[in-house]
Amino acid sequence: MFVDLFHFNYTLGVVMSGAFILGISSGLLSSFAVLRQQSLLGDVISHAAFPGITLAFLWMMAKDPLGLFLGAIISGWLGTLFVHAIVRYTSLTHDAAFGIVLSVFFGLGIVLLSYIQQTPSSEKAGLNSFLFGSASTILFQDLITMGVFCLIIIIFIILFWKEFKLLAFDPNFMNSLGFPVVKLDILLTMLLVMAIVLGLQMVGVVLMSAMMIAPAAAARQWTSHLGFTVLLSGFFGLLAGVIGTLFSNYIPHLSTGPMIVVVVSLFVIVSLLFAPHRGLIWNWIQTYYYRSNIRANSMLMNMLLFSETQTDPYHCHQLSALSAIGRGPALRAMHELKRQQFVRNPEGDLWGFTKRGYQKAQRLQATLFKDDHGY
Repeated sequence: MFVDLFHFNYTLGVVMSGAFILGISSGLLSSFAVLRQQSLLGDVISHAAFPGITLAFLWMMAKDPLGLFLGAIISGWLGTLFVHAIVRYTSLTHDAAFGIVLSVFFGLGIVLLSYIQQTPSSEKAGLNSFLFGSASTILFQDLITMGVFCLIIIIFIILFWKEFKLLAFDPNFMNSLGFPVVKLDILLTMLLVMAIVLGLQMVGVVLMSAMMIAPAAAARQWTSHLGFTVLLSGFFGLLAGVIGTLFSNYIPHLSTGPMIVVVVSLFVIVSLLFAPHRGLIWNWIQTYYYRSNIRANSMLMNMLLFSETQTDPYHCHQLSALSAIGRGPALRAMHELKRQQFVRNPEGDLWGFTKRGYQKAQRLQATLFKDDHGY
């Protein structure tokens, strides 16, 4: 089974390389899209790029990869300009502008695709794969085009790293420093358009927006550092592309693009649940630990109060008396203290300090006294 899974062939190599490029480019830029609250803009761009693909085909009457990519980039960029123009010159909000541009451009693309299907050209085969993605139709020349655009994206991110970082967090402060905010915003949006266009043939118009949200959403749960977020987002996108390609190659009739989206969505779910400091399950464990620690410390302080009435600080007391002045499940707290060797349970309902537990209680009392009196 594993031999079949990892058996290399030409088609698998091309598809996996395409998934590799898609994962890196979308992963790196998804962090900036999420931080700038432009996640839905990715959905608009992916749908707006579709009529550019069909118009480029009608212009060339051939599926030239570079021509189709350029057509998609121009169309996606025009869609972005229309969104900004609607928001700026009308009373409509961003969500309304997104809906208008997405539906109008995508509807135009479907109309043009229907027209192309009626033409006698044999080159039209495979154009509908841009809707839902068809990684198996990727050719080596497509891979070269994708690689060139991906390299351009990486180079610009490296060259303008400081500017993009400032633009993502505080564009107003950046403007006060004299930076050309509008030009940098245009540049970053153009890179976002390029990254989305790269994945249309693999993932499709419908699902491409997930690749511009999920990697950054997963990476954001693991770190608060932008550099690490961008790198981790790129790694998640890359890993999702490779794993999705391998599974689609191994399981018959399983599309590569949707499988990549499913894998990266699983990364988001795992991150939301288990990421340190932010994961839901991690927070639940931390909360449970803190509550248990508070209950245990309360029982130690209760035992210390009782020990002050005895000549022997290690004298055992009944649990019912100890819990009468405390709150919470006392028995569970005592068992936890016993596990840590802070208390002993010689018989039945009697509990007493160990030497280590008595010293711990005294330290807690000194800390509380210092906090109350400020010294």
